[in-house]
Amino acid sequence: MEVIGVLSFAVAGVVDARKQRFDAVGTFVVAFATAFGGGTVRDVLLDRRPFYWVEHEGYVILIFAMSIGASVVFRVVSRVASERTMLVADAIGLGLFAVTGTSLALVAQMPAFVAVMMGIISSVFGGVVRDVLCNEMPMILRDRVPYATCAFAGCWVYLGLTWLDAQQEAALLAGALTTTATRLVSVWRGWRLPG
Repeated sequence: MEVIGVLSFAVAGVVDARKQRFDAVGTFVVAFATAFGGGTVRDVLLDRRPFYWVEHEGYVILIFAMSIGASVVFRVVSRVASERTMLVADAIGLGLFAVTGTSLALVAQMPAFVAVMMGIISSVFGGVVRDVLCNEMPMILRDRVPYATCAFAGCWVYLGLTWLDAQQEAALLAGALTTTATRLVSVWRGWRLPG
């Protein structure tokens, strides 16, 4: 699940960096921050060492390679993936990082609400850092279409199933699907949070 989430966010970071005409170094920084920003903040807050991207060096190497070949990656993604496809990839990443962050917080014996907040930080903070690096107002602050709210809902579904002693994989999948589906439906239906 984590691999899919990392790749989804890394590709989104590469695409945003290329739109800003960043060089390979800038592209790597943006893609790295997008893919690992939320998880790193979560690991710092939970005092987890080593960070998950240090444990899984292959993720970093993959993002490095994507950044070196960013122009090729951007052309392929632009040709193959429409804006809608990128939205789906981002929603999948949101769902996967939300539940895995919550799960890790529970393992660290955090209270339920704090665990949910850790899930939200895991899933949205990388995008905040990406937007800041690209000199944009973070999407989570400017877009009234539910985003963190969807992660919040999915984390509680995961927690509820955990409390009911559901199988861990089923609870993770249900929470991730809830987040992803809620995000996609909210965009499709044009739902807005009250101002």
